[in-house]
Amino acid sequence: MKRTGAQIIWECLIKEGVEVVFGYPGGTILPAYDAMLDYPSVHHVLVRHEQGGTHMADGYARASGKVGVAFATSGPGATNMVTGIATAMMDSSPIVCITGQVGSSLVGLDAFQETDVTGVTLPITKHNYLVTRVEDIARTIREGFYIAKSGRPGPVLIDITKDAQQLSCDFDWDSAAPRLPGYRPDLRALPSEYQNALSLINSAKRPVILAGHGVLQSGAMQVLKDFAEKAQIPVAMTLLGIGGLPANHPLNLGMMGMHGEAWVNHAIQQADLLLAFGMRFDDRVTGNVKTYAPKAKKIHIEIDPSELNKVIKADVALVGDLREVLEEVLPLVAVGDREEWIDHINEMKGDSAVRDIQNLPDTGHLYAAHVINDLWRYTEGEALICTDVGQHQMWTAQYYKHNKPFKLITSGGLGTMGFGLPSAIGAKFAKPNAEVWAISGDGGFQMTAAELSTAAQENIKVNVAIINNGYLGMVRQWQEFFYDKRYAATPMKSPDFVKLAEAHGLTGIRVTERSQVESAIRQAQQTKGTVVIDFRVEKEDSVYPMVPAGADLHNMIRRPMPKKPLNETLKHEEEMEFAK
Repeated sequence: MKRTGAQIIWECLIKEGVEVVFGYPGGTILPAYDAMLDYPSVHHVLVRHEQGGTHMADGYARASGKVGVAFATSGPGATNMVTGIATAMMDSSPIVCITGQVGSSLVGLDAFQETDVTGVTLPITKHNYLVTRVEDIARTIREGFYIAKSGRPGPVLIDITKDAQQLSCDFDWDSAAPRLPGYRPDLRALPSEYQNALSLINSAKRPVILAGHGVLQSGAMQVLKDFAEKAQIPVAMTLLGIGGLPANHPLNLGMMGMHGEAWVNHAIQQADLLLAFGMRFDDRVTGNVKTYAPKAKKIHIEIDPSELNKVIKADVALVGDLREVLEEVLPLVAVGDREEWIDHINEMKGDSAVRDIQNLPDTGHLYAAHVINDLWRYTEGEALICTDVGQHQMWTAQYYKHNKPFKLITSGGLGTMGFGLPSAIGAKFAKPNAEVWAISGDGGFQMTAAELSTAAQENIKVNVAIINNGYLGMVRQWQEFFYDKRYAATPMKSPDFVKLAEAHGLTGIRVTERSQVESAIRQAQQTKGTVVIDFRVEKEDSVYPMVPAGADLHNMIRRPMPKKPLNETLKHEEEMEFAK
């Protein structure tokens, strides 16, 4: 079968099971776009910015478990993908980005729209390629997909010169099978390491499981639950691990780290054993590593050997797929009796567990916590939530309870503003029957708001909740806590988001009081197309608790106690005087 390089691209994508790609055409990728018309089984989504396209591919990958695909042209088209590629790299999301490149005779001559994109993306891809021969296209694409989804997943970039797309060769799918002799990592732990791990687990009095993103990526949700229940070990979640164990499970403590629950961080600091399952000890999780869990032995299970002993020294390091390792360990773990330890943690919660109260106090002000808590109630916790980065992201992690996996998609490692809306569009293509919400701040939303046009053109249903506080909220919070409220460049004037939605032919709703929240959510659920809700929330609210960057994990800034009204204070003073 003789095919042009452009045709081979689409032949390979179809054989890899690709059903949708997100892209933006340009000169050097035009041969591929011309050939696309002959392959209607692959749906192309025209994005409004290449960054949005990579975020859509990322959201699609996380929601579907498949490889997401994004297209762009050379030069600025390719460099516009960089933020999305870095986001996928930090969060181990399998995407393949295919870019056009100037003709092979022009490479290195600073031709029009030429950029060394393989050099640019070398540190932020799992692997990348420059393809200059049509004969290499099929093998490269097959290798790229294999690398993206195997082991620890990640992004792969394939840069294909224009002439390689235009020339022809014989296309043989079978002979293009990946041959990567150097990419065969040994993921088997030694038997002695398993014995050491079992000894530590069975003898621990105050153990805590730290459940990370690897729980979801390895499909270890059920074996994690079985392990925790058998050994009676409480489970703390990373941000990207949320959903790995149902939020309503009695052993689920909640989120750890900088904005994690206070009792979770205290439990980690008091533990005598930490079992790190598919997580990498990010600085937002550990705080000051010198004082992190000082009394605890550490068992680290991770598929990527480079993460072992990188941040925290492990007493036992088990390299391998988390689900496979846990399935091997589970039968040998002793039935646990750790009631005293679990009771102690529950006592530490005390009145702090207010997030479990459905009806938060309503003082006449609209708080982000109101919005997200009500969104959780009115979607019955079943929605697929995609967030931007900032205060709203942390409030979402705190107030929207996920009992099922793959229901929270967010940028963790890179902290990418603008991720919410495009990732939600990608997730909707992956799960067309799901109720999908993008939760964004007013700052992050404006970074990729142009993708509303993509949603409109595709007639796709995504609901957007903008937590609009008139600030770059998380930066403002840091300025309040650490810079004496010197709000430099954080007050933000935004467009009228309702009119902006309407300008795209979509529905816009504004909410200023809590009494309006339910009707707005119901209207969004019942409207056919994408809906944007502008929630005008309290301007100077902060996320609590907070561990200052680099501080000890237990050294948290807690929410200030509300001041009593003057009449109550005077009455209390009179009672105290009378008691004397």
